[in-house]
Amino acid sequence: MGLIERIFTTVFGGERNVIRDTVEVFRENAEAGAQRAHAVQGQAMAQYGAEFAHPRHGGFDRFMDGLNRLPRPMLALGTLGLFVTAMINPLWFAERMQGIALVPEPLWWLLGVIVSFYFGARQQVKSQEFQRAIVGTITRVPQVVENIETLRKLRADTPRVADTGADSRLALAAVEPSDNPALDAWRRSRA
Repeated sequence: MGLIERIFTTVFGGERNVIRDTVEVFRENAEAGAQRAHAVQGQAMAQYGAEFAHPRHGGFDRFMDGLNRLPRPMLALGTLGLFVTAMINPLWFAERMQGIALVPEPLWWLLGVIVSFYFGARQQVKSQEFQRAIVGTITRVPQVVENIETLRKLRADTPRVADTGADSRLALAAVEPSDNPALDAWRRSRA
């Protein structure tokens, strides 16, 4: 018993588990990974909470917070407003658009840069999510094509779709009349 006990103590004893330690080289310990993820999430939430821990008492801080929330709604509502204005008062709208036509090209470039920097990061994230979705869709294309081909083979107008092959019992069962109460009721109603 001493030899077996020493072997088990070597492999599993001494607060060590050689098998577990070896496996963890190739695969993450799920419990330890969950604990690390929980710690990271807790730290992120603590950092986020610390950012807002001190109330902003000044009018300037509140004004800037409100101002930071305005660009997206203003752009969206302003664009919709332009469409409504063009329908309600086309002459007034055309006069304003003539004024926009006089804006120099460098100023349009500057506006483009500002809008790109403001919305660029969000656009990049959305673009990457879209690309991942496209890749996921493309990986399913062969399976979808195969499913469509299988479904087309099952259509009633496909030649030999109901062919029983060499199965004689199935061929006899297909031509043997069966009890069908709905068909019997229909026949009685027609008689």
